[in-house]
Amino acid sequence: MKKGDRMRCPYCLTKDTRVLDSRPSDGSIRRRRSCSSCTKRFTTYERIENTFSVIKKDGKIELFDRQKMLNGILKACEKRPVTIEQVDNVLDQVEAELRQKHTTKIPTKVIGNLVIDQLKKLDGVAYMRFMSVYRSFKSPAQFAKEVEKLRK
Repeated sequence: MKKGDRMRCPYCLTKDTRVLDSRPSDGSIRRRRSCSSCTKRFTTYERIENTFSVIKKDGKIELFDRQKMLNGILKACEKRPVTIEQVDNVLDQVEAELRQKHTTKIPTKVIGNLVIDQLKKLDGVAYMRFMSVYRSFKSPAQFAKEVEKLRK
């Protein structure tokens, strides 16, 4: 934003908003805002723009897309007692670890393993769902073997 630019209110679109509270989060800043015109409150997040690329299994390279990772995690967590805040924390943790890598091109396998590590801590069922798709289990025996590892 240029100096003098302000955040527009999502309700009435006026630029007359002010920040009530700012809090750092993993890889982002959460700002609680208030509109002086319509008096409604809303929250915004400022995130660090990711400048890394993903090396796909077939060798193609594409820009990292947080939304793709979010969609996969949400599918794994469907109908589980996992909040959107917990999912955001998983995303933030994975992105923070990716930023610490000393490269801007990261294989999907590395990203997938980071997600798996986070989901394993969060919810066993979501972890198994993600694993079954990510690792492309070919048989029930592979799935059972992974369940047994989780039990231990």
